[in-house]
Amino acid sequence: MTGNEGAPGPAGLIGLTGATGLMGLPGLPGALGATGPAGETGLQGVAGFEGQAGPKGEVGAAGIAGPVGPKGEVGAAGIAGPIGPKGEGGVAGVSGSSGPKGKTGAEGPPGSVGPAGATGAAGPEGSSGSPVYAEFYALMPPDNAATVAAGAPVSFPQTGSTAGGIVRLDQGEFVLPRIGTYSVDFSVSVTEPGQLVVALDSGGGMVELPYTVYGRATGTSQIAGDALITTTVANSTVELRNPTGNTPALTITPLAGGTHPAVASLVIQQLG
Repeated sequence: MTGNEGAPGPAGLIGLTGATGLMGLPGLPGALGATGPAGETGLQGVAGFEGQAGPKGEVGAAGIAGPVGPKGEVGAAGIAGPIGPKGEGGVAGVSGSSGPKGKTGAEGPPGSVGPAGATGAAGPEGSSGSPVYAEFYALMPPDNAATVAAGAPVSFPQTGSTAGGIVRLDQGEFVLPRIGTYSVDFSVSVTEPGQLVVALDSGGGMVELPYTVYGRATGTSQIAGDALITTTVANSTVELRNPTGNTPALTITPLAGGTHPAVASLVIQQLG
């Protein structure tokens, strides 16, 4: 202490305790300790419940058959019993007398009338009592001035005697009023060798009838024919034509054999 320094003063009051510092970080884990000694064996546990029975096993293979035993001895024959006495035959019975013939039973009542049979199909229409015919013709000249092509009819524009309803549809086609069989007669003078055929429309269109083809190979005479045709519907139509596919076209000869117009004729008659 220097000469000018005063004596120490009294100790000051103890200061307040400072706030607790923050907790430090945890330390690193220590090393693994050594394994302790094994504990004593515990008491035996209670036995578990009995399990369910397993499935039945497969049938085992058949065992080997044992050896056949020895044949037994034949037993002694039994003693036959005595045959009993034959019985006496019975007495035949007396035949009974025939009974009387029974009376004839009363006659039974007549049976009921059976149902009427089905009505038969209608027969074909009978011919009328009056005749059916017609004549149609052409005069050359002036009729049939043009040639008749294959498949075309000969014209018969003139009308002769008629009865019963056969009428003209046009110059070459004619109407047959009733179902039936008709006679068709024709004669036509033709210049070239050629043929004529009857064609019929009986509900399915005009059809040339092969059995009615008449022809002439040479010369200048008439082609004439007489054919029977049968219709299947009323008001069928008929014509005389140069057959389809023929050549050449036919010339109906004018003034055939002289100076007068020559006739081509078509006569139709119903026969039944």
